Amino acid sequence: MTEPTGTPSRDATSTCEVGAARPLRVLALGDSYTVGEGVASDERWPTRVAATLRERGLEVAEPEIVAATGWTTDELAAGIEAADLDPPYDAVTLLIGVNNQYRGGDLEVYRREHADLLDQAIAFAGGEPARVVAVSFPDWGVTPFATQPRPDGAGRDPAQIALEVDAFNEAARATAHGAGVAWVDVTLTSRTQGDLVADDRLHPSGDAYAAWADLIAPALEDALRASASRAALPTRDSRRGTL
Repeated sequence: MTEPTGTPSRDATSTCEVGAARPLRVLALGDSYTVGEGVASDERWPTRVAATLRERGLEVAEPEIVAATGWTTDELAAGIEAADLDPPYDAVTLLIGVNNQYRGGDLEVYRREHADLLDQAIAFAGGEPARVVAVSFPDWGVTPFATQPRPDGAGRDPAQIALEVDAFNEAARATAHGAGVAWVDVTLTSRTQGDLVADDRLHPSGDAYAAWADLIAPALEDALRASASRAALPTRDSRRGTL
């Protein structure tokens, strides 16, 4: 949750050989929590989820990530506009909002911009809401960073942070529900992970992201199985095998 620095991450998938089965493509949209600020690339949650789904028998390419530390909803929209994307994707995830809250942004503006981003995510997923997963953002008020004073010397109130985090996440959950998009709550889990942080004492550690990945993987699996290529995929039951 810093001012945007550097360039957004955009990890593109490789092109398949002609005639080869096409890996399932995932687009992950977000901010520092999606790009994995402070952790190795293989520790961030989109990469972990893709690895989990491969273990479950799905051929999933490395996720394509459009995200940067510090981005708010409007900055993510600008980042998407500047990115060289190639839709449709088999599934799209959206996790955005902590910087709107951190900077004292207007809740109604966030609600409107989050809804616009969801519409864009659905369009990137071939117009199918079932192929989109929206994720809540964590409560950073439980981290060591929150105990540090503000730049003006004033203290931070973890209880007030929690109230604001809940209000912004509820707005996002409501827009997701209204759009027919799956919603995954990682906020409750984040409130048990105050000590699982990267070196900056704010962003989640690899272990914290592993727990998030466990929560997100089922929803993303469902989204991928709802994609246009679902006919070629085994069902959850069939992959267990039958006699």
